[in-house]
Amino acid sequence: MAEEKRFEMKVRRYLDEIGAWYLKTISNGYQKAGVPDLLICHKGRFIGVELKATHGRVSELQKHQIKQIKEAGGIALVIYPKDFKDFKHLMEEI
Repeated sequence: MAEEKRFEMKVRRYLDEIGAWYLKTISNGYQKAGVPDLLICHKGRFIGVELKATHGRVSELQKHQIKQIKEAGGIALVIYPKDFKDFKHLMEEI
């Protein structure tokens, strides 16, 4: 299994543990390009999370969507495996 997929499963297990609602997006031509991998609702907050493997890069479209989510009042971020503890801390702070 690829690193990014393993990381996604770890994040999804954590979201299940804390009772967050989430949707795993699938790039299939029917949704906006660059939408974050996970759309999360937790304690009334909207969070868009783009997951990346250790050496993954964020595309310009992904950066654009993250900016739009932030401008709309949501939380949007890119997380790498090394950022998992920080992500958990963010979710606990909400």
